[in-house]
Amino acid sequence: MKQALKAIFYSFPVQLVLLHIKKFQLLLIFWVVLFAAVNGSFMASFGVDSLYLAPEYLGDVNAMSAAIVGLAVGVFIMGWNITTFILFSRHFRFLATTTRPFLKYCINNFIIPLAFLLFYLVKAIAFGMNQELLTAFDIVILAGGFLFGFIFIIALSFLYFFRADVTIARHMFAVQDAPKTVAYGYRPHIVLNSGGSRLIKVTTYLDTPTSARPVRDVSHYSKEFIETVFGRHHFAAILSVFASFVFLIIIGFFLDNPVFQLPAAASITLFFSILVAVSGAFSYFLQSWSMPFLILLVIIINILYKYNVIDATNKAYGLNYSKNVERAAYTHESLASLCTKEKVEQDKQNMIGILNKWKAKQGVEKPYLYFICVSGGGTRSATFTFNTLQRLDSLSKGELMKKTFLITGASGGMLGASYFRELYGQKQSGKDIRLQDKKYADNISKDLLNPVFSSFIARDLASPAQKFSVGDYTYSKDRGFAFEEKLNENTGGVMNKQMKDIKDDEANARVPLMFFNAVVTGDGRKMIISTQPVSYMMQPVHDTASLGHMEPDAIDFNALFVKQNPMNLRLLTALRMSATFPYVLPNVWLPTTPVVDVMDAGFRDNFGLDGCTRFVNVFHDWIAENTSGVILLQIRDRKGGEWDYQPQPNNVTEIITKPVLTLQYTWYKMQQYNLNDVLALTEKSFGDRFKKITFQYVPGEHEKAVTLNLHLTKSEKLGLYQTLKNEYNTHSFKVFEELQR
Repeated sequence: MKQALKAIFYSFPVQLVLLHIKKFQLLLIFWVVLFAAVNGSFMASFGVDSLYLAPEYLGDVNAMSAAIVGLAVGVFIMGWNITTFILFSRHFRFLATTTRPFLKYCINNFIIPLAFLLFYLVKAIAFGMNQELLTAFDIVILAGGFLFGFIFIIALSFLYFFRADVTIARHMFAVQDAPKTVAYGYRPHIVLNSGGSRLIKVTTYLDTPTSARPVRDVSHYSKEFIETVFGRHHFAAILSVFASFVFLIIIGFFLDNPVFQLPAAASITLFFSILVAVSGAFSYFLQSWSMPFLILLVIIINILYKYNVIDATNKAYGLNYSKNVERAAYTHESLASLCTKEKVEQDKQNMIGILNKWKAKQGVEKPYLYFICVSGGGTRSATFTFNTLQRLDSLSKGELMKKTFLITGASGGMLGASYFRELYGQKQSGKDIRLQDKKYADNISKDLLNPVFSSFIARDLASPAQKFSVGDYTYSKDRGFAFEEKLNENTGGVMNKQMKDIKDDEANARVPLMFFNAVVTGDGRKMIISTQPVSYMMQPVHDTASLGHMEPDAIDFNALFVKQNPMNLRLLTALRMSATFPYVLPNVWLPTTPVVDVMDAGFRDNFGLDGCTRFVNVFHDWIAENTSGVILLQIRDRKGGEWDYQPQPNNVTEIITKPVLTLQYTWYKMQQYNLNDVLALTEKSFGDRFKKITFQYVPGEHEKAVTLNLHLTKSEKLGLYQTLKNEYNTHSFKVFEELQR
């Protein structure tokens, strides 16, 4: 028994695992991330596990989508084998004397890849049954698709290396000198005697998946011969990596075609393949010069960026970024000039005119003034918001949008609300649209993540910049563009407009106004995008005689960029600016001096309440005189007021990371505390004429919460619809319905 265990321990497969652990642990990080992602332990709140376990392609989870992920996993495994073969070959020189050394290496390097494949299949089967609600037949088809894709790419790779082996053998037989002393037969040697490694000891290796052989003594081969054999295999391996990179570039050029928009899991895995392969290529070509070269490369890229030779920034599509046009000054003085007393009064009178037009359409002397505030939260919030608006519109007998004056909020909620408003506008213009049709809810819940990741890998990183135009202005295609195009495709093109296209409808109160918000990363100010001038939103309502001057904490986008053609901005871009979650979507850089960039509105006000209450307080007198009061409809994608205390750290790692993660965990709670103060003051100002009705997504008792993601599973979509029927929301709908009588 002891001898058997010793033989297993000193076998090549086991020693390779130990070698991976001893050297180049960095390469194992990719495996750790993949295992954690599939297990739901990595970025669980963003639903990364669903991207792997239920991959979506062309709008469906099917055998093709699974096969593409199988292909990507196969590419990653081959890339990992290639890279480690290049880095480790000096530790197992006995392979140089075998036929097809790389194949032998892959056979023996099976433990980690096989463990991942088995783990993935077990998790995918369970996920398909419980989350995607698939039948046993569907699960078999998906598993078969994954395995087909994986086996296909592995077979294709080995076919390439078989041909390379033949070519290498021909060259080697032509140049090989006579061996020193030919020793026939095999002897069980440790690799120290047959290759010179002091890190691993090998007595046997797998010649085929089912047969083992003792390690052969290679002392009779010259060092130059062995290094030449490995060197030619290394070069063949590098060529295969280069071919993969060229393939990604080709995909990047055709990414506008949905056929080339890979499942997000495939894009992520291919990205890992590139990182692994690049590290191997650097080590092979540059040896000990790898790190100095990398530092030099970073310096060169920074210089090229500094002098605008390369431009990695994302733009607001529709704005004029031309250097021939004077850029907006982003200074204390310039912002103060946008909200002077005279300018604020002028803009208030403009808005009062729209309020009067809204009132004239209500048919009663003093109608309730409705506001809708929606929360951020990716596709989860977009879908829940849309489902809620459909229900509210039904209860109001199709008059919800007519009664609503302003919609504001952040991120995903604004996607759903904007889609609903545009459908309402189309219906008002005479198109045959039934707002309660389930297909519209299905549209807004469709995947947005796959094209974003595909673009990031194949276009942002690999392909040269491609251009597109909005009017007279040209921009580079990146994952921000991919997001907008996919959202436009999912929603049937109804939001493919510019701000100037919706200005007239908003100015005449045919549809509710919408304030699209973003946050300036440098100072936290809110950037308010609207078709109307909104200088009165730039400062809190205050008495200058008592409190003195207050700095503006918000910015009127149109006023700041008056010379950059702000009404040319795409509606889709305004929505993306409000939903720019870090890294998933690129920050949007604006043509100011100095340059500023903006990101997700949720970092300032994830619930839309801040903007709504400020608007209500600005027009307090008009509201008191012309309406029966304010009804604020809050639609949020998470439960408010619940007890969710973060426990004390249980280990040293948690102690170290807690200061960094505390803000992430408690940010929305701190927002809620501050907004509760604002709401209380507003309610005190209006008395019982101010009513807030809240609708919130709460997962069922035995239901996993829907992830904060741009991708939803079937069970998540069902859960977002079913939550409308919970006790809390049922009561809220009842209160709303009573107000319609």
